[in-house]
Amino acid sequence: MASRISTILILFLVSTIAAAREDNAQSQLQVIYLVRHAEKLVNSNSQDKDPPLTDAGRERARHLAYVLGDAGIDRIYSSDYQRTRQTGEPLAKKLGLQIQSYDPRALEAFAQQLRQKNGRSLVVGHSNTTPQLVELLGGDGGAPIDEATEYDRLYTVILAGDSVTTLLQRFGPTAQDEARD
Repeated sequence: MASRISTILILFLVSTIAAAREDNAQSQLQVIYLVRHAEKLVNSNSQDKDPPLTDAGRERARHLAYVLGDAGIDRIYSSDYQRTRQTGEPLAKKLGLQIQSYDPRALEAFAQQLRQKNGRSLVVGHSNTTPQLVELLGGDGGAPIDEATEYDRLYTVILAGDSVTTLLQRFGPTAQDEARD
């Protein structure tokens, strides 16, 4: 519930920024939501480079679809891994969108591609690529993502002309919440 309220407040802020930037007829506004994939299956006996999501990860992906379901997403991008695609699938199904692949090894080119698209996009990436992509878009990537436990960051990067605003919120249960259960 708190996450839904936070999202509503962020959507209000985005709308306010958009209205303030409309000094020329159609302001070039892009809103890019970025997340790391949800919890992945970790098997100590395997070196699987492409693991699927765990049950908790699938639940987080459904929660992401709930949080962003009314955000006006036009496009969803994912690296070509099971865990990233599965994180974006519930939202893609809800919105009737196809998930488009991007190469996480070519982030500069992808950032340039994103800058050329108006509207709203979701990008599902990895612990090492998501903050880096935020920074390539001109935003603040913050502290490094904890590879072992942190799956709940939701960045919102708002590009309006030369202005870049970065918002960071959390969604779904945190590692501390799960430790209490």
